[in-house]
Amino acid sequence: MKLIVGLGNPGRDYENTRHNIGFMIIDNYVKDKNIRFTNKFNGLSIKMYYNDQYFILLKPLSFMNLSGEVVRKYCSYYKINPEDILIIQDDLDMPVGKIKLKFKGSSGGHNGIQNIIDNMNTSEIKRFKLGIGNNKNIDKRDYVLGKFSSNEMEKINKIMEFSNNIIDDFITSDFNKMMSKYNGEIYEIK
Repeated sequence: MKLIVGLGNPGRDYENTRHNIGFMIIDNYVKDKNIRFTNKFNGLSIKMYYNDQYFILLKPLSFMNLSGEVVRKYCSYYKINPEDILIIQDDLDMPVGKIKLKFKGSSGGHNGIQNIIDNMNTSEIKRFKLGIGNNKNIDKRDYVLGKFSSNEMEKINKIMEFSNNIIDDFITSDFNKMMSKYNGEIYEIK
């Protein structure tokens, strides 16, 4: 079984903020399906079936910096290995409109990713990174918790159009092939 985790913060105050892009991708995936999230282990989740495989979509409710505790509980309960996890995260170091799939590595200063690495005892966790840009004139915390501009949302909406394919491919495809497919310029929205 695979686990796809969209990172974000719970509550209306954080909806459609840059830091919640992971929640937005998960919500987009299920928007046309008549299904409901259930609350388990302090996370909203849906168990789904695609191409003969079960998988779980998860939105941790523990706030970004404690996401790893929720991920660890799901992995323990469902016997999910770290190599079967995909984390959907925001990335300050990439411009809005750019995506990158990454096989492993450091947190890059992302506290939610660091907490997952710490709780799972490995940095070999696959990631779907979405650029949110960075405005050095705004405090980092205020920036990531700020809303996307209308121009940025146009780019994010275009990314939503093919993000479902990335989730489907993660369930059924080799991750190295996915990186070759999606890490090119064709998937960077200008």
